[in-house]
Amino acid sequence: QVQLLESGGGSVQSGGSLRLSCLASPNPYRCMGWFRQAPGKEREGVATISTYDVTSYADSVKGRFTISQDKAKNTLNLQMIDLKPEDTAMYYCAARFSTSCGWFASLKTSDYNYWGQGTQVTVSS
Repeated sequence: QVQLLESGGGSVQSGGSLRLSCLASPNPYRCMGWFRQAPGKEREGVATISTYDVTSYADSVKGRFTISQDKAKNTLNLQMIDLKPEDTAMYYCAARFSTSCGWFASLKTSDYNYWGQGTQVTVSS
């Protein structure tokens, strides 16, 4: 059974930093990513990483967020700096296990079939 367990959310002021982590089940071929959903909005892709560490980012977070994975520890991380109030959302870790995940991980929520419970990030102005 695939399990994804997020941690690291919290409340910060605008300009602050947070680091999210996700403990995942091991698998040699996987796309993994961070998605977020603000109240009244659709869930959106934030950052993803492929099996071979190719990353993709939403335009709104480029230069501020960095996704990484530690395969030995089966963890996925999201370092967030210069946080803005519009980054406030529930953040979800997601995974897709496929041999097609080698060099590209989609930002589309519909491409992922395993999801964590989410961790709240709140940024105040």
